[in-house]
Amino acid sequence: MSVFYETMYILRPDMGDEQVSQAIAKYENLIREAGANDIEIQNRGKRRLAYEIDRHRDGIYIQMNYTGPGKIIAPMERAMRLSEEVIRYLTIKQDNPQGEVTEVEETEAATPV
Repeated sequence: MSVFYETMYILRPDMGDEQVSQAIAKYENLIREAGANDIEIQNRGKRRLAYEIDRHRDGIYIQMNYTGPGKIIAPMERAMRLSEEVIRYLTIKQDNPQGEVTEVEETEAATPV
């Protein structure tokens, strides 16, 4: 069963454009080989961190949206944890992907009698 996931990770700010591209390709290939589909990657660019992480005040934000089985998350997060280029990462399971719209029931306000 495929589930929608979103992974956001922050790379060190001192990495060059080529190194950033290589890191993005590395994690994309890792999840693709594990069975992920519909991979969308957005490079959010260098931004100021809310607080200092490992003596870094800035970071390069990367967002990946994809579908796949739950078993693909652990190997990817393990690779990120062991990597020195990733300073933070977070993966969440999305109940409702961005492209899908759910119907909302409208209820009328009951007037007091």
